[in-house]
Order: sequence, then C-alpha cells, then structure tokens
Amino acid sequence: MDSLVLKSLIVTHKERFLSDKELIYREILDDIEQIINSREVLFISGIRRSGKSSLMALIAKYLLEQREIEKENIFFINFEDERFLKFTVDDFEKLYQLYQELESPKGKKYLFFDEIQNVAKWERWINRLYEFEDVKIFITGSNASLISSSISTSLTGRNRQINLYPFSFKEFLLLNGKIFTQKDLFLSENQIEIKRSFENYINLGGFPEVAKNKDVMLADQYFKDIIYRDVISNYNLRNIKEIRELCLFIITNSGSLASYEILRKTIQAKNATTIKNYLNILESVYLINPLSRYDFSIKKQIYNPNKYYISDLGFYHAIGFKFSENIGRILENIVFEQLIRKNTEVFYWKSAAGKEVDFVIKKQMKLTSAYQVTYSLTPENTERETGNLLTLSKEVGKLERFILTYDQEEIIDDEYGKIKVLPVWKWLLDL
Repeated sequence: MDSLVLKSLIVTHKERFLSDKELIYREILDDIEQIINSREVLFISGIRRSGKSSLMALIAKYLLEQREIEKENIFFINFEDERFLKFTVDDFEKLYQLYQELESPKGKKYLFFDEIQNVAKWERWINRLYEFEDVKIFITGSNASLISSSISTSLTGRNRQINLYPFSFKEFLLLNGKIFTQKDLFLSENQIEIKRSFENYINLGGFPEVAKNKDVMLADQYFKDIIYRDVISNYNLRNIKEIRELCLFIITNSGSLASYEILRKTIQAKNATTIKNYLNILESVYLINPLSRYDFSIKKQIYNPNKYYISDLGFYHAIGFKFSENIGRILENIVFEQLIRKNTEVFYWKSAAGKEVDFVIKKQMKLTSAYQVTYSLTPENTERETGNLLTLSKEVGKLERFILTYDQEEIIDDEYGKIKVLPVWKWLLDL
C-alpha cells in the first residue's frame, strides 16, 4: 500500500480512537490491571457491534490517565476500513515503521488492532512483534474460528482471550447514568425505576448503539452484516436461503431443543451434516450460543441434542417471527446470556423420566447451582418447577437452587434446603 495512504490512516484512526467520546464502563474491566500487566497478546472476541472497539478505547484511556502513558506510545488501526482492502501481511512492517516515524515513541508501545482477521496471515507478523519488540498487543475479532486457527499456528501459549458480549443489565443501567446499591433497593421509587429500565432492556437488548438510540431495528442491519460479511463471504456458502431460514428459526425458537434432524426437516436441507456445519459457523460468528445437556457420561453429553440461544434479544425483536410474545422464553435467554457472560460452565439437565431444569452450573466436576426460569409461579406450575429442582437434588445432592421470575420473591423450603425465588432483574444486579 502507498505510504501516504498508510500515514493518513494511522493519524485519522488514532485521532478518532482517542477522541473524547462517551464510553460506558464494561464489567470485564474489573480485571484491567491483570489485563494490562500480562505479557501475552490479548484477544477480545465477540459478535459485531458488541463494543469491542470501545473496550479497547477504555483500555487506552486507562493507560493515558492512570498509567500516564505518553500518547505517542498508543497505536490503533481498524481493518474494517475499506481503504485496507489491498493491505496484505507484507504491509504490516511498513505500517509499523511509518507509525514510529510519525510518533517517535519511547519505551513500551501499546498496539491496538481492530478486526485483524480481515488480513490473511496476520498472526506471523504479530508473533514477530511479540518476540522482538517491547510491546503490549490488543486485538479484536468477530470470527472465533478464524482467530482460533490463526492463534494455534503461531501464538499458542502467547495469548490470552476474553469474550465481550452486548451490554449486561448493569451496563445498560450505566448507559443511562444509573448505579444502584443493595440499600437503594429498599426504596420503592428505585425499584420502580429499575423495573422500568428492565422492561426497556427486554425490548431493546444489549447492543450498545441499539440501547443508546433506542432503535431495535438497528439489530436487523447487524444481522444482515453478520450473514453476508461474516458467514456468506468468509465461508463461501451458496445456499443463502437455507442459512437465513435456519437463523430465523433459531431466533424465533431460542432456547428450544433442536436436533440436527429436526432442523434439517425445518429448512429442507440435504442432510444433518449440512445443519451441523451451519450451526458451527453461526456459533463461530457469535450469532448463537449452544447449551449442552449435562450428563455424567461425556459420550452421552455429546450425542444429546443441544438448545440454542440467540446472542442478543435485539435479533428476536427485529427479525424473529413472533406468533406470540413468550416472555418466559425471553427471560430464559437473558439468564443464559448472563451465565455465559460470567464464564460459567453451564448446561441444561434432564432426568430419565423427563423432568428438566433450565440451567445447571458445574465447577470442578461438581454441580453447584441450578436455575429454573419462568414468568411467574402459579398454583398450576409451582409443583412442576420446584419438583424438578427436588428431583435434581435427589440425584446429585445439595446445591444452590433458584427460580427466577419476572417479579416474585420468596423462599421455598423442601427436604434439600431452600429454593430462592427472585426477580430476574434483581438477580442480574448481583447485589
């Protein structure tokens, strides 16, 4: 690429990156010291428009303000810019030399590369930087399989990876300048405000720009970008109709059991292998997240059908075929998103007799907690919801148990201890 073009990109990208824009704190930055101090290349992965670039800007801001790093020692490039279409791995060295000519940085340099998977063989140059330069490298990517394959070839043992999801409910509240403590929950006016915000969160989802603009239809454009740029283009798929219909089915039926054969019949695909490949691709671009059935036998666990949840409710509201608003299923999706946001090892559980628990958490080879999610506990469903948790306890022993509802709170006792009934919004605040 032409040197003048590269210089222009270096200057303009950095200026925009460090501009005084409004940034919302992300909970993942609670470990920012560990993130910055580690030697390894940091990979920030996640679905498009989840705020990965803003997270890097927050890290850069911390470096400038708290570590007092010189501005010249910050470098940022976004490879989504169409002017990088002709950029190849051979241009990296020129790009880095031009940055040093323009900025004359002294000491350790902090390099930020956005959507680097757009450049083939990028990992070779990053590996050389890691080996021979005094740098800390931050990289974002929106395709798990492309990033993982590149890491495995050149950066094994030299990287740390974190997943960034759309806004949690607490981050959604922060967007509107709202911070609540446990003490605040005793005031009815605060509870009313939190519930109103939770209703907005349900209707908008957590994509930052959707939440800021209160425009859920932005998620429709995000969906199209993911399908055509990340899926169709990267994987050279020809049957656009099949992959789109599969997406729409999962979005509309998020959280339902879905065997390969059922999905094959639904979209009339040739075989189950095609469905498996499609699902792997949709997972790699973070559009869906699978949930496996828990089983003591790993072999059985693998062969049981998965449930699939959408990565953000914005897709459900923008493009799902909603024959009726299933608020219970929506709450279930929100709870699942929060559980994986916490990096928990989560499964669904089902007994031999068919009794099911929505989510169980495993830590160190043991189930430690279980969650049922329902819109409300009623005389008609209370025995089922509590009975399923009791059956689980009889099989695996004592564990922490929850029933998460829209707006109920109580304690239910049985022979294995207490079942905590909590509103989802209160559980999400984690106070």
